[in-house]
Amino acid sequence: MDYELKKDCHDGIVVNGGSDGLLLSHANRNKLIIDTDPGIDDSMAIFMAFQNPEYEILGLTTIFGNVQTEDATRNALLLCEIAGRPDVPVAQGSPEPLTGGRPNVADFVHGSDGLGNIFLSPPKTSKSDKTAFEFLVGKVSEYPGKVSILALGPLTNLALAIKRDSSFASKVKNIVVLGGSFFALGNVNPAAEANIYGDPEAADVVFTSGANIVIVGLNITTQVLMADVDLLELKQSEGKYAQVLCDMCKFYRDWHVKSDGIHGIFLHDPVSFMALARPDLFTYKKGVVRVETQGICKGHTLLDQGLKRWNESNPWTGYSPVSVAWTVKVDEVLNYIKQQLMKP
Repeated sequence: MDYELKKDCHDGIVVNGGSDGLLLSHANRNKLIIDTDPGIDDSMAIFMAFQNPEYEILGLTTIFGNVQTEDATRNALLLCEIAGRPDVPVAQGSPEPLTGGRPNVADFVHGSDGLGNIFLSPPKTSKSDKTAFEFLVGKVSEYPGKVSILALGPLTNLALAIKRDSSFASKVKNIVVLGGSFFALGNVNPAAEANIYGDPEAADVVFTSGANIVIVGLNITTQVLMADVDLLELKQSEGKYAQVLCDMCKFYRDWHVKSDGIHGIFLHDPVSFMALARPDLFTYKKGVVRVETQGICKGHTLLDQGLKRWNESNPWTGYSPVSVAWTVKVDEVLNYIKQQLMKP
């Protein structure tokens, strides 16, 4: 099925409308790169970012996870075209974790095409000549202190950027990561969440890099449910992306019924975007986070909450703390997400 390509005017965007509306130019909009493995809920978050006038999307970088990396690149190009932004570069990332091997792919969650088996026509645009980590390093160096990264998949590309450029962590404005399951069950197994499990070595590199990091785990995202009644409301709306998203969500919703016994979908990626756009709707705990890289707890994320003064050094000491989302204003976040996705 083909979806109408929407035209956006992106030279300047009016916020709050009317004669007193504020015109935001590229110069004063927040610069954002989305590292992603689209993915149905990734698609929601990406469309929300395109709909939000406060963000200038510098590009999308792709990674394995919901699909193989090559398929993630195809989907990212398609999403940019559907959004009317084929000009946004898409840089393809690593096809495998840092330590090699075939990645785990969640086609049973997102369909064989990653978009709920709606099988869109191939994209008309092409990927960037740069690899994902080259694109990340280049843009963060071009705009030091100004680029935010929304990381929605395994963290391989970011780890490669950190390894490539020792100043990357200090130059990036902030990184919001969807990952982990802090003192909650995982979704791959009881110990681990899928993004971190997909490349635990990369996650540990990123979390200990010293960058300004916010992590949004399953302990937060599984609190925000778009129930069947909300999906129906989206379908009946005049939202710019309502038709394509509802088509995608049929497969995703049915998997949630079978897997979790819920009639609706968890909004993992959109909630993570909310932590970037509306951090005031969350509370956070700060501390060092380490990732288990082997054994039955591979991919487990453990936060040192700072409740104890350790008598001797351990694998958590000596690293910069990160912020872990701890509570969320569920109703406000859900309503905001719905408002964004229902925008005409």
